[in-house]
Amino acid sequence: MAPTKDEVMATLAGVGLPGGGDLARSGLVKALAVAEGTVRFVLETGSPEEARSLEPVRASAEAAVRAMPGVTGVSIVVTAHGPAARPSAPPPSGAPSLTIGRHPTPQAGPQPVVGVDRILAVGSGKGGVGKSTVSANLAVALAREGRRVGLLDADIYGPSQPRMMGVSKRPGSPDGKTIEPLHAHGVTMMSIGLMTDPNKAVVWRGPMLMGALQQLLGQVAWGKLDVLIVDLPPGTGDVQLTLCQRTHLTGAIVVSTPQDVALIDARKAIDMFRTLKTPVLGLIENMSAFVCPNCGHESHLFGHGGVEAEARAEDIPFLGALPIDLATRISGDEGVPVAAGEGPMAEAFRGIARRLIAGGMA
Repeated sequence: MAPTKDEVMATLAGVGLPGGGDLARSGLVKALAVAEGTVRFVLETGSPEEARSLEPVRASAEAAVRAMPGVTGVSIVVTAHGPAARPSAPPPSGAPSLTIGRHPTPQAGPQPVVGVDRILAVGSGKGGVGKSTVSANLAVALAREGRRVGLLDADIYGPSQPRMMGVSKRPGSPDGKTIEPLHAHGVTMMSIGLMTDPNKAVVWRGPMLMGALQQLLGQVAWGKLDVLIVDLPPGTGDVQLTLCQRTHLTGAIVVSTPQDVALIDARKAIDMFRTLKTPVLGLIENMSAFVCPNCGHESHLFGHGGVEAEARAEDIPFLGALPIDLATRISGDEGVPVAAGEGPMAEAFRGIARRLIAGGMA
């Protein structure tokens, strides 16, 4: 019989660290999961240098866990969610804080984001379809699958990722140019909502939006990432245009509810990405069904199957259907995405993450 998580942690308590203490109490172990005899977890460090120094610890932990009764496989990934140490001297105290929001600076065509292998834009034709919820949980699910993941909240007017990811600290800027991102649930994240007063409206014209997005992509010290998830605002406006034309995007994922009025706008989002030469990597049907927690009856409040049918008609991969779920809403409000835990919804998001990984998209 496979061991429990507590039993795995008890074993890790016997793995020492170079500076003293043990692995179980270090706070480095994240996203521990045991499934069908396979133990998976992440050792989350603050820098690439620290990650390299933990390789002997990772090897010892793997050997210790593999020796446990009932264990058939072990997967341990060491991640570094901070940038490499700078060789220059640290900036003096009182370094200027960076201000977000300016006109964009000229650049010669689409540019990569330093250290980021893939960039996935998550969009929708209209608001209210759960795009931000999908973005946050997909980022966490990918991190639990061992990917180094970033999450950029590009919804300038309505940023929601700080609340969903449970972060509120204002990012630092050591030199007035570089932005230090925050970290939560194994994900490196940044949002305009962390740089502005949460009670004040962002009243900017298009050029300011474009400049802010350029800053969030190019001036954030993302470190080394396998994939950066960009949570776009609804619609087909300036932010989408800027991202597709100024950044090397791997592709886009479109989220929609199954109802006809949402699909009308989803088709426009698909057409926009195609017009901008951005591959549409898949569609996700959100709010697909509601299962009564008392009697188990399944109701299709917004219809059912419309997004999957649209995917077939457009020859786009269908990545999955997600039901209306109370725990997902509560988790988002509390700052702990449901994908960070266990249960059917966590598995649903991990299923989508695995499809993206298997397809080489994340």
